[in-house]
Amino acid sequence: MYQGKIRAIFKNSGIAFTGQELDNIEYADFGLKNIEEEGLNLIVYVNNDRYCAKEMVLLPRQTCPEHRHPRRGIKLEIEGKEETFRVRYGKVYLYVEGEENVQEISAKIPEKSKEWYTIRHEIVLEAGEQYTIIPDTLHWFQASEEGAIISEFSSPSDDSSDIFTNPNIKR
Repeated sequence: MYQGKIRAIFKNSGIAFTGQELDNIEYADFGLKNIEEEGLNLIVYVNNDRYCAKEMVLLPRQTCPEHRHPRRGIKLEIEGKEETFRVRYGKVYLYVEGEENVQEISAKIPEKSKEWYTIRHEIVLEAGEQYTIIPDTLHWFQASEEGAIISEFSSPSDDSSDIFTNPNIKR
């Protein structure tokens, strides 16, 4: 059911995907078993030692938990991931480190994990807008009521090195 819904959103997005890409959608629940509230759905086009490109689907109010992409490697010789989000459909509430800039945030923080969402500098991205997150910056994001499709362009992606604020998350 869940996977069929996500596949249909990708398929009806107006973006051309191969059957293989649709068959290999990654449904990330972060080990929280609460994917409709805290989760992310991805199609990765390419991820090599120079760059990464992917599409992400978020259901209405679905949230990617707070995390950062730190330096990595044995001697921390590899810079953390820098990523640019470009919203293709819907609206995204993105939170990054920085001073609180709104009295009340637009996102609805998942109740059972609320202590793990600590930053409140809000950036609202409408379809056609984009924002670049520099390496090692805490961030989290949520789709508005209509859901969202986001293209991500980044330096190499290494999910195992991501650090989540919620210690219960497994990636």
